Amino acid sequence: MNRRRYALDLLSRWEAGEEYINLTIGRAAKETSDSDRKYLTALLYGTVEKCITLDYYIGTLAKRSDLDATTRNILRLGLYELLYMHTPSHVVVNETVSLGRNAGEKGFINGILRSALRSKESLTPPPYEKNPARHLSVKYSMPISTIRLLTSILGEETQAFLTAVNASHGITLRINTLKISREDYLALLLEKEISATPTPYAPYGILISTSLSPKDLPGFEEGWFYVQDEASQIAVSALAPKQGSRVIDLCACPGGKSFGAALLMENEGQIRSFDIHASKLSLISEGANRLGLSSVVVSQGDATVSNPQLIGIGDYIICDVPCSGLGVLGKKADLRYKDMEGVESLPQLQLSILETGATYLKEDGVLLYSTCTIRPEENEKVTDAFLASHPEFSYMPFACGALSAPKGHITLYPHIHGTDGFYIAILKRSAK
Repeated sequence: MNRRRYALDLLSRWEAGEEYINLTIGRAAKETSDSDRKYLTALLYGTVEKCITLDYYIGTLAKRSDLDATTRNILRLGLYELLYMHTPSHVVVNETVSLGRNAGEKGFINGILRSALRSKESLTPPPYEKNPARHLSVKYSMPISTIRLLTSILGEETQAFLTAVNASHGITLRINTLKISREDYLALLLEKEISATPTPYAPYGILISTSLSPKDLPGFEEGWFYVQDEASQIAVSALAPKQGSRVIDLCACPGGKSFGAALLMENEGQIRSFDIHASKLSLISEGANRLGLSSVVVSQGDATVSNPQLIGIGDYIICDVPCSGLGVLGKKADLRYKDMEGVESLPQLQLSILETGATYLKEDGVLLYSTCTIRPEENEKVTDAFLASHPEFSYMPFACGALSAPKGHITLYPHIHGTDGFYIAILKRSAK
């Protein structure tokens, strides 16, 4: 198999909007060897993540912007491998040039790549002083509209946030404490010479510094862990569902919070896990089966439409609502190119889901509202608006390890907490 030609085909499909890059790579993984899978994953994820940066460099080197889409994708792949991977430069140039469809295209690609080799040190973003937003856009490969949105929220902390988002990420695990302790699993990883540390806040999490496939880790098939960022683990710990309770998770896919709740309840009680997309429900079912969580019951459901059978029956409600995703830009390469112009309509949807969830809660019940964004309009402004019209609810203080939220809500930031950007609010319904 010609790996670079295969990568070119997959990149072209992604750019045409045929599928998300993670689905593209997931499908490719089933068709390739382990070494090819690792190479393709690094090359494709990296190229997609750095598209804006690479396109700027291509424009600088080519001194033209009217490139054919295939030529541009060949150059994107070649430049990414040349600048960010450890492949010998002569191999990258020769193999990338071979992707050209005719002698003229091959000559052009050869010239651009060799020019990049000669001028590596001068391939830099445009000056910050001249246009700060453009500089940050190219440096961190983010659309200018996203840069401006982040700047309006973070001000002088924008660069620190972007640096943290663009830093190389390992993976975070939530240990299945029904099957193995965090300490024992850490010892097992050490035995396998896999670098890992406990999460600083979440009591059952493990950080693995290198990016590995979960299936390559010990105990995957046995259900000893699942992948979940520490911020999401903190959210479930803040909810703190008790054994034997009934939990309703309104937007459950891919199931991490449902699984976390079931583990805290020691698989005693019931987790009703709903998602609007029937096609995604198997992700929850398969995950629960692998982990051995019989308390998780999966159903299709629209979180904005009230289900009369659920009114007033939940001890705990999870409202992990759809959001702009600004807190996970570093983990989802496609997301950074999402049109942020539509974010203004999100708070109305989020409030609608929160309103639905509130009707399912018993008196003295507890509700978790969470997002993976740092945008106040989708976070505290939503929960504040809800509380203003629901005097029977109030924020409930919580803590998770050394992390404390005395006001009952908190925003986590990658550059401060080392987690995804995330908002967590715990709301308690009082008895009449």
